[in-house]
Amino acid sequence: MRLVIRYFFKTLRLLLTPIVLLVNWITTPKGIERPEAEQLKIDEACRSLIMYQFVSCPFCIKVRREMMRLSLNIEKRDAQKNIESREELLTGGGELKVPCLHITAEDGSVSWMYESDDIIAYLRKQFA
Repeated sequence: MRLVIRYFFKTLRLLLTPIVLLVNWITTPKGIERPEAEQLKIDEACRSLIMYQFVSCPFCIKVRREMMRLSLNIEKRDAQKNIESREELLTGGGELKVPCLHITAEDGSVSWMYESDDIIAYLRKQFA
């Protein structure tokens, strides 16, 4: 029975993933337009951030959409298919859970933020 359930969900995921990605692509939000100097300053601040994600994860899509709305150029790493990124996430953050925002503070300290709503609130506070 367990095997049947596992294959059911794998099949469901295979069928729904392209649909979710297509809908996301069609409804991509337009970003904030800022003066060039202000955008450069924000891009510089974004260099201290890395987003670990799975491409088709709905919570990751939610965070990426907010990044697009805020016009943030944050480095994204695929922890599902890239073994190095997966290991970085597991050793640094302690969990293989996405989305995860890796934040390097000005003093060099590192923090890992996991919940999509927390990540969105942080991005809005810092960049909106």
